[in-house]
Amino acid sequence: MKLVRRVLATTAAAAACITLAATATHASVTPAQRTAAASADLPPYAVEDFAYPDAARIQTELGITLKRGDGHIVLADCAPASGLMEVYSRNRGTICFRATGKTGHLSLEVPAVYGVKGDATHAADVTLTAEGSKQNVAVAPNEWKGVGNAVDPERRDHVLVDITVSS
Repeated sequence: MKLVRRVLATTAAAAACITLAATATHASVTPAQRTAAASADLPPYAVEDFAYPDAARIQTELGITLKRGDGHIVLADCAPASGLMEVYSRNRGTICFRATGKTGHLSLEVPAVYGVKGDATHAADVTLTAEGSKQNVAVAPNEWKGVGNAVDPERRDHVLVDITVSS
């Protein structure tokens, strides 16, 4: 019985020492140091700015500026009978976009636009500007509409600045 008491007493004394040492170490670390240590273990916060990915390369190659959007309207390769939205520019040719969701939004700049064709399943609202004036046009699915200088009596160059789609 004496042996059992000694083992229990020794174990209790060791546990008390460990607890005292841990408490003393923890007390000497400030809350700011604990927060910094915890933060160092975590990855940085991701902040979405909705900027169009690879926009600088696209501007260099195609001469259009893709600013920002919700990711549901993306630049696509034009292909015959593709069902894509098509934007016609006098100096950039045909530029195509694919809507990847039920709704989408893209802020961009395509110069000298004269026509827009809606994709196969989405209605689109496009906004163009020219010398301070704004032109808003609704385009039904698969519908081609003349816009910009094609319908402007003054034949001013219009810049496509906004596309919004919904199905």
